[in-house]
Amino acid sequence: MDTHDSSRRTLAQQAELLGELGYAGAGHLWLKNVPERLSTLDGVGLKLFQIYISVSIAPNAKSPYDPDLKNVISLLQGRDTALVLLISGLSPSDTAGDGSAVKIIREIGDLAHSEGLKVVLYPHAGYWLERIEDGIRLVQKVNRSNVGVMFNLCHWLKVDQEENLKPLLKSALPHLFAVSINGTDKAIDIQTGKGNWIQPLDSGSFDLLGLLKTLKELNYNGPVGLQCYGIPGDARDHLSRSMIAWRDLQQRLAQPQTIK
Repeated sequence: MDTHDSSRRTLAQQAELLGELGYAGAGHLWLKNVPERLSTLDGVGLKLFQIYISVSIAPNAKSPYDPDLKNVISLLQGRDTALVLLISGLSPSDTAGDGSAVKIIREIGDLAHSEGLKVVLYPHAGYWLERIEDGIRLVQKVNRSNVGVMFNLCHWLKVDQEENLKPLLKSALPHLFAVSINGTDKAIDIQTGKGNWIQPLDSGSFDLLGLLKTLKELNYNGPVGLQCYGIPGDARDHLSRSMIAWRDLQQRLAQPQTIK
């Protein structure tokens, strides 16, 4: 919201809007303005679910992550806010970067653990950590109970086939700390450039209900976030549409399944 909203709402206005529309909370990009984000969400009784952090494993990187992270972590004690890592610096999925990445993730994981926080690895198309399989591999090597992975629908559709969805989620489930969804088109359309990969929840040809049913069947009980990055226009419009669609999806998900 703070980067894509034609009305350019302040953090306080964003918090008020989210509360009005029925959202449980928000995420936050990068480490600037975290105290203000916390205070504005607290003011309307909402939760800061995640803070996104850029990490580099490039050999020539001056610092793998913003050194202000330690100060930000100290603000989050007792809040159950997850630190979400986007990792770049080498070619996508290049296992030559595993050693450097494991060292950095363990370091951040231990800092987070000291304040009771989780660390979530974020697969991002085109980044070194591109696939959820990369995240699972790293989590297993890192071997920290507070380090897990996110399933991010739009980035997964960029790099995988839809028939792989259920087995992938099943393999990720022991480490699955978060899920991010949005309205979107089918994988084949996304990968050929014919589809729109980030839309409000009421748009797109991808079967969102099917995804939610799969998560329910697997007994996933973590947070589900709404991906809004790059959606144009007034945030009130698309967030309102997405909340209406979310409530409809929840009603349909709760309906008894018919046996055919």
